Amino acid sequence: MDIGYGNGTTKYGPGVVIDLTSSEVAIAIDAYLVAHEVYVEGARTIMINVKENGLLFGGKVQVDPEGSVIYDGEKISGKGV
Repeated sequence: MDIGYGNGTTKYGPGVVIDLTSSEVAIAIDAYLVAHEVYVEGARTIMINVKENGLLFGGKVQVDPEGSVIYDGEKISGKGV
C-alpha cells in the first residue's frame, strides 16, 4: 500500500491517493464478503472491471470446482448440483 498526495487541481488541494496492490484488493474483497457473511472455501479468482476513466465498474469472484461458498447457512459446491 502506498499513500500520498494526489494530482488534484482543485482550489481545495491535491487530495490523498491510496494505491493498493492486487493482493491488497483481493484481501479487501474477501473482508467485504466475510462482513456480509459470505465465506469462500478453496481457491478463487477475483476479476475486477474498470472503466476507461479508471473507476470501478464491477467485479466477480469465481470459486474453483474444488471449493465452495457458505451463504445464509447453505453450502454451495463449486462442482454444481
